[in-house]
Order: sequence, then structure tokens, then C-alpha cells
Amino acid sequence: MIPTTVAGSLPKPDWLAEPEKLWAPWRLEGAALIDGQKKAALEWIRFQEDAGIDIVSDGEQFRKHFVHGFLEHIEGIDWQRMTTMGIRNDRYEAQVPTVTAQVRRPKPVHVESAKFCRANTKNKLKFTLPGPMTICDTIADGYYGDRPKMAMAFAELLNAEARELQAAGVDVVQFDEPAFNAFTEEAATWGVDCLNRAIEGLTCTTAVHICYGYGIQQNIDWKKSLGGEWRQYEAFFPALNKSNIGQVSLECANSHVPLSLIALLKDKDVLVGAIDVATNEIETPEQVAATLRAALEFVAPERMVACTNCGLAPLTAAVAQGKLKALGAGARLLREELSKGRGRP
Repeated sequence: MIPTTVAGSLPKPDWLAEPEKLWAPWRLEGAALIDGQKKAALEWIRFQEDAGIDIVSDGEQFRKHFVHGFLEHIEGIDWQRMTTMGIRNDRYEAQVPTVTAQVRRPKPVHVESAKFCRANTKNKLKFTLPGPMTICDTIADGYYGDRPKMAMAFAELLNAEARELQAAGVDVVQFDEPAFNAFTEEAATWGVDCLNRAIEGLTCTTAVHICYGYGIQQNIDWKKSLGGEWRQYEAFFPALNKSNIGQVSLECANSHVPLSLIALLKDKDVLVGAIDVATNEIETPEQVAATLRAALEFVAPERMVACTNCGLAPLTAAVAQGKLKALGAGARLLREELSKGRGRP
């Protein structure tokens, strides 16, 4: 009851890539890079196990970025034709590669990484993939001329990848869709349609992660503009509840999301974000338990998973480690309360 997991990324060691930076270039090459990625992933797997994280992740140690780490292996993308594009509905600008032909996945992207992780943990294993809508919001379209059409093309590639991850022993395949909170109307229509295509035929647990972004300044500034209540989830949670996805991951720690919106996901397992990724302050186990306890008014403990708000990649390793320990300890506190009949509000 109330297992624990992470949303996705964890900090990379400074010998592998520049820490506290997104899209940081690798500091190793060739065989040394592959060995270094494995070493970093194994260290994080062991730390998660020791910290009481039940469903572990590779921490995305095998990729520079949660979206581009997949796209780098897809044909039809010109990495020399860089386009300046507004990201997350023009929240900030970035130089991104451009789709110039029909996209193709010539071979598996993350399967060997997943096999390595599967062989090195007895815990349940989660592997994350970028969601179709978020891919389309992180890459320029110079071919399809229609964002939903391009998203569906990527959904088909993601489905092929997800099926092979499942065959490699992955227990949870999660699709990261922070763009849902920037394009709420589209998320409820073609965004959910593309998610359904991406998980077609899967029998493992499937999840979608929808947060308010990494703890970078652009996202922090955006959150300040959202007012006293963040109700973006309200626009597309009903459509998600009707979808085939198994779990929905949302941001709850130190956010202005009304927890009552969780009730819109009555048919889903809910990953309750109980760790704030936009601060270096390490939560206490009691604070984590309090966030989870408050959510119990709207989701049964049997359908709750304790999670982080988002990825922890931009943080220092020490801060991320402290937060993971707090997550494991906080969930354990609440489980103990529930076993004694004292945890439900």
C-alpha cells in the first residue's frame, strides 16, 4: 500500500556531465561513456533501494534530456537545422532540431539500458519516455504541417519502443507530458488520443506524468503568474480518466493545485507528487506524510503512489538524495498510520 517512485530524472555525477544543468553535454566518449552511464544508473538504483523507493528508475542517466535522448535516435530529424521555438506555449525559447521527413525508429533506443537496469534490481522498474504532445512542443515541424498528425506519428514510434521495454522486463512505462498543462484544450482531445496510441497493446503498468515543469527559473516565474489556484488539470483529467492509461502523476507538494481535482481520476491510480523539485530545501518525512495524507481525502490508499513532483536533474546530488530519503520515510510513516487506523482524514 502506497508504494514509492520517482517521476523520472535524477542528477548526473559531475564526471559524467555538468551537474545542475539541462541538456548538459557528456564528459565521456565511446565505451567510457557507456560504462559511465551504467555506473551512474547503478549507483542511483542502489540509492533508491536503500532510501525505500519501491519502483526504481535509471534516473535517465543514459540520456542528456528526457525528450532529446529519445529523438537523437529517430530518423527524419535534422540536427543541423536548428530552429528557435517557443517551448510550453512560449513560456521560454530554445534552439531545437527540425523534423524534415517522415519519422522512423530504425532500432530500439532505450532497450539495452532497460535490460541493464532490470538485471541489477529486484525492485519493480519504471522506464520513462517523452509523451507525443511534449515531443511536438520540443521539436520544430518542417514536414508534417499539422501538430496532431506529427504527434500521432511519434506515438506509433513510442508504442514500438514501449513494447520492447515491456519485453525487456520493465514493470511501468511512463510517458512524460508536461505540455498538457500548457495546452489544456488540446490535451483533452488529440493529446489523450496520442497517449492511447502510444500504450496500445501494452500489458505492463502504464503511466502519464503531468507536472508544472522542472525547477528552472522560467517555470518558477510561470507558476507565480498562475494565481492562487492552479486548475489546469481540471481541463483534461476527465478525458484522461476515460483513457486507457493506468496511472496519472501530478504535482501536489507546495503547489496551488486543489487536491479535490484528484477526484476527477476516480478510475486511475494516482501518483501524488510529495517532493517539491523547485527548492533546495529538503522535506521532512512528516511533511511528505502530510501531503500524502491530505490527498487521501480524494484517492483511496490502494490507488495512491507516493512520488516526486517532477524530475530532480537540476538539483545537486546531495539535495536529491535527501529528498528521496524523505519520500521513502514519509510514505513509511503514513503506511504505519494506516495500519493502525489513524491515517485517513
